[in-house]
Amino acid sequence: MSGDSCLPQRHTHPASSSSASSACPKTKTCSYRGAVGLGNKYVRVNVGGSLFYATLQVLTRQNSMLKAMFSGQKEVFTDKDGWILIDRSGKHFGSVLCFLRDGTVALPKGRQAVQEVLAEAKYYDVQGLMELCQNTLQDNKELPMCVIPVVTSRKEEEKLIQSSTKPVVKLVYNRSNNKYSYTSNSDDNLLKNIELFDRLSLSFNGRVLFIKDVIGDEICCWSFYSRGRKLAEVCCTSIVYATEKKQTKVEFPEARIYEETLNTLLYKTMPPPDTVLLEASRRSFTSCGSHSEEEEEEGGAGPGGAELRERVRRIHVKRYSTYDDRQLGH
Repeated sequence: MSGDSCLPQRHTHPASSSSASSACPKTKTCSYRGAVGLGNKYVRVNVGGSLFYATLQVLTRQNSMLKAMFSGQKEVFTDKDGWILIDRSGKHFGSVLCFLRDGTVALPKGRQAVQEVLAEAKYYDVQGLMELCQNTLQDNKELPMCVIPVVTSRKEEEKLIQSSTKPVVKLVYNRSNNKYSYTSNSDDNLLKNIELFDRLSLSFNGRVLFIKDVIGDEICCWSFYSRGRKLAEVCCTSIVYATEKKQTKVEFPEARIYEETLNTLLYKTMPPPDTVLLEASRRSFTSCGSHSEEEEEEGGAGPGGAELRERVRRIHVKRYSTYDDRQLGH
């Protein structure tokens, strides 16, 4: 490098040297003083093809590999134009320089990007930047997208179902409960049920509570709950006869499981009918002249008063008792 100016000069190459420019640039090894000269205030650094300008004061501010390079303790490589070469990606070298200048730096968003900066800080041995990245990674731990509780006792299961304000879908799978041999497709169907449970838990996360049960008496069984009581059940196992011996068959009723899961969304916890709203509706209805107040007070056949409240109550009760007459397991 020339010491005539602190800023780099553009170099022009004759056309005859175009073929030689495609070859690898010539490099030489020298000390820091031989690379930048005594009169230079700025240093020109080529980090993996990215070009940077930095002062000697910044590069030697902290005890790091850069200080060893630019204080004569370590040999450096330069190209024919005087750029000091560092065989490293230059993607985050600017963040390293900013930290050396100011003592802090705004880290990029995303856990992966911060880990990349941390790797560069370790390479250049910048202790303060390493601590900043590590603290950021600890404070911004990514929360799991979906958490599935696995019940280990009956009391734990009852507590989860009773305390949940959301509909509950429970899958019981316990392959060891079988005392017969399985049919040829049973293992595949059991895995399909487990995979469907995982897909549903991701799709309806936050709206439905999904529970895994590995201590139940069934081999593979789906149960659907709302407000602490069971609404439906889909049992996927049956006993079949083949060549005069019993076998256990596991099925995969995908459509039925989807249907029952969607039906549970109709049973979300809803507030009871508002008494004030019902009274306002009743007065609005009677003001139209359909029925007199005397008829309502006498409990006539009109839609006002207690009958209106009972009608609304029956609608809600009917919604919560849709499965009462349905046989479980069918």
